[in-house]
Amino acid sequence: MAFMFENLKVYQYAHQIACELTDFTETFQRGKWYLSDQLNRAVLSIPNNIAEGNGRYHKNDRKQFFYIARGSAYECVCLLQMCAKKNLMDNVKYEEYKARLDEVCRMIMGLIHGLERPVDTSV
Repeated sequence: MAFMFENLKVYQYAHQIACELTDFTETFQRGKWYLSDQLNRAVLSIPNNIAEGNGRYHKNDRKQFFYIARGSAYECVCLLQMCAKKNLMDNVKYEEYKARLDEVCRMIMGLIHGLERPVDTSV
């Protein structure tokens, strides 16, 4: 049986990005562990918080976890910018991941806005 979050496109997309970036950090030169560690934590936090939020019963709990996931995506952009500045990533890759993370943020906001819509009980 699949968990409900596994069917969410935003979870699948965020998970794919997390897999790619954690593989990418394995190529970091020695002495850049601090960037590797922080980027791994931030990028893994995105799908993890989407999953955990989906497991919450109350709407406000769900929203809080989705907001945390969104904040982690923002953190990733900052960290990737640092990677580009330190020549660990070229600017083309940086812009690609920045655009993909922006899309994840939009999708997460869709989840949040979906929770804010009133439920039609007239049916």
